[in-house]
Formats: sequence, structure tokens, C-alpha cells
Amino acid sequence: MSTSMVEIRNLNKWFGRNHILKNINLSVKRGEVIVILGPSGSGKSTLLRCVNLLEPVNSGEIRVGEDIITDPKINIYKARQKIGVVFQHFNLFPHLSVMRNVTIGCTEVLKMPDEEANKIALKYLERVGIGVKANVYPSELSGGQKQRVAIARALAMQPQVMMFDEPTSALDPEMIGEVLSVIEDLAKEHRTMLVVSHEIGFAREAADRTIFLDDGEIIEEGTPKEFFSNPKTVRAKAFLDKVL
Repeated sequence: MSTSMVEIRNLNKWFGRNHILKNINLSVKRGEVIVILGPSGSGKSTLLRCVNLLEPVNSGEIRVGEDIITDPKINIYKARQKIGVVFQHFNLFPHLSVMRNVTIGCTEVLKMPDEEANKIALKYLERVGIGVKANVYPSELSGGQKQRVAIARALAMQPQVMMFDEPTSALDPEMIGEVLSVIEDLAKEHRTMLVVSHEIGFAREAADRTIFLDDGEIIEEGTPKEFFSNPKTVRAKAFLDKVL
């Protein structure tokens, strides 16, 4: 079995004439936490969306676990079950309770019995500190609570990889900390995680490796200590001068 959970090779993505991702090569080890940094429009979110084929790729290969998900013969719906995704906006079903928002993937996709799905959902709702809200509806929750429900929903599918696409960008400042704390705790469990974030403090604390993306290219990568204390490229230094 490969020691890497995600392998991206020579990935290219175009939107019309715009070359969004340019020959991306990235290997993510099992249990590794990667934080992807870069300016707006650099291709960070598109990269995540390509990893589970929410965006089709134009060329290159992506492997997740043992699946080559860019293989035209792959059952992409089954492959996606291994990839949990938490977006900027929570994408909860407003007409369903918190519990049902979490169990719906388990029952409808994994075909779990309701009783088993409910146990798993409550386990992960409690894991993210929101078990007491299991029977309320999304309209009764704060933004931070909604995002924690979204995290529990992704975890309940028991994915091999967790991906977070700027999970705090839609939150009020006082709610950012509660969500980042949950994600930091997950990182300590040695889950394989890809996180797009502008939260520098989180990147310093939680990442095993930071990736700096600019204009669709990975131009620098290293440990947080290496990247933040001694960036190697002029572009990365300029970026850090603005955000630190």
C-alpha cells in the first residue's frame, strides 16, 4: 500500500482561455495535514474541487487512496465517498434537523440503517461540540455552529481524506476560533487533510506542510517553520509581508 493518500501529477485546469492550474504536482502522505496558502484567484479552491472532480480536469492524473479518480472508467460517486469536503458556505438543508443533515449521506449514499446512522451522527456532533443541537434546525444555529454541523456531516461518511475550502471565510470574527479549534483537534488525530485557509496562525500550528500557490502554480512548499521564517521566493516574501 502506498504511503501517500493523495497523488496529483501534472494537473492542468482551464476555464476557457484561462489556465487556472498549471502542471500541479503534489503528494500528500497518509495522516499529513497540508495547508494551501496564496492570494485570491491563485487556484486554491479550484485545486480542491479538482481532487474530487467537482471540476473536471483537462489533463493530468489524481489518485485518492487506491483510486485513480481521473480514470474515465472510475465510479466517481463511489470514489467521492472517500473524500469529505467542507465548503465556505455550509450547504445545510434548511428543512432538515441537524441530525438529519448529518445522517442523510449515511442513509442515502452508504445505505446505513437509521439506527446506526443516528449513532454515528451523534458521535460526530458531540465530537465537534454541538451534540445538544441535534434536534434543532439550521435557522436556529449561529454561523460557527452551522459550520461545525457541516464538519460532522463530512466526518460521518468516514472519509479517507478531509478537505476544507476556506472554512472560516463566511464567519464573523468571534466564530472563527471555535471552528478552527475543531479543525486543529482533527489535525492532531493524524487525519489526512487538505485545508485552504487565510488563517496564518492556524497554518503555523496545525500544518505539517504549507503549500504556496500563485497564478495556478505551486511556487513554494515546506514546513510552516521553513515557510514563515525563511520563504525562498520573492513572491512568497511579498505575500507574507502583507499578511503577517
